[in-house]
Amino acid sequence: MSDLHDLCKFPNRPINNEYLDQLKYYLESGIPSTYTIEEAYNYTNNIETEPTSTTTPLHLICTHLPKEVSNEKQEIVNSMVSTLFEYGAGWSLIDINNDTPGCILIKRDLKSNPIYDLIVDAGVRAELLLRKVSEYDMEIIEDDEENELYKQFEQEEEQEVVPELVKEEQAEVDDAPDAPSQNQESYLNSKLEYVDNALITKDRKDGVMMSWESNIMKLGCDTLKKGSFIEPNELDSEVNILNIGFGMGIIDTMIQNEIPLTKHYICEAHPDVLKKLKEDGWYDRSNVVILEGRWQDKLNEILSNGNLFFNGIYYDTFSEHYSDMLDLFDIVVGLLKPHGIFSFFNGLGADRQVIYDVYKKLVDLDLSNYGLDCKFTEVEVPKSTLIQNDKSVWDDVKRSYWSCPIYYHPEIKYID
Repeated sequence: MSDLHDLCKFPNRPINNEYLDQLKYYLESGIPSTYTIEEAYNYTNNIETEPTSTTTPLHLICTHLPKEVSNEKQEIVNSMVSTLFEYGAGWSLIDINNDTPGCILIKRDLKSNPIYDLIVDAGVRAELLLRKVSEYDMEIIEDDEENELYKQFEQEEEQEVVPELVKEEQAEVDDAPDAPSQNQESYLNSKLEYVDNALITKDRKDGVMMSWESNIMKLGCDTLKKGSFIEPNELDSEVNILNIGFGMGIIDTMIQNEIPLTKHYICEAHPDVLKKLKEDGWYDRSNVVILEGRWQDKLNEILSNGNLFFNGIYYDTFSEHYSDMLDLFDIVVGLLKPHGIFSFFNGLGADRQVIYDVYKKLVDLDLSNYGLDCKFTEVEVPKSTLIQNDKSVWDDVKRSYWSCPIYYHPEIKYID
């Protein structure tokens, strides 16, 4: 352990400006803000093996921050964290306990501490920056510092745990890029099976959809129903609803039962799910239109025709990334009626609360660029929801896609 690491454990009290001054001294002297305890230990003991965990100064601050501090001392700690981020600290690097700095604060019941917001904001900035630099060929940049910064972000991105997937946990060691949970083409070519109130990939047992989501689907249905009204008491003369991703048909059944429909469009690409749709008679319903294929193709066709608009659009797919959702936003603004509402199953980073909070802010920011307003309703997920017959719903499923106690339900419409 180095002097920098000792400093971030707040060994002496009170916490005063000397801590901030000393931190700046170390960083200005060239010690990386991401310098880990593991690296310091290896250096001291002449060990050449690369460490497998990354306990950084930010982790130590989150671990040793007193639970009760005065406003003045809190401001000093806030400045220390901000300084670390200015020098490139990683907001989502994981320590030996597989915890990010934000995870540590949550475990210590310090989620309300201002440092947590600083970490979430850093995550949002990092995502936006990485998204931006990926648009350019960085080889044309000649400045050594900028090249080094880009390399640093590339390295951080490799170590970060951001799961840019809807209904997707962070990648496991055996999850190759072409695995069904990672790659849409592989998913569409994989076999699915409906078992015990769940839809899973047959070979790998990846959870695609589960019956515990019913309460969440009810939220989605109720939200879409609001778009059926031009005014609070004035029902639209033509009510068209679109659901992207049938899965187990939970929300589609609710839409049929609870919304005064003109047409109910279901876009689904997986052959096994389409087979289920046929077996269950969805193709025979007079007010249902099945769009067979990827939404990227089918919705662009509708958009090109320019004669169909929706009161409500719901999105709930598997093995798609947030970048796919950004593409969907481009289409939604062209298909949604002025009083229409868009929503989606919000599983963005839902295997880690801090990641979930980062995506909450990202979604809000991104949708505002389209002239859309996103309001989140926070709903507690009862522990009993994920326990059935005294066992976890994940017991027979290889990959879980949910571990957060609160669900952020999105309701999206045009800004008034």
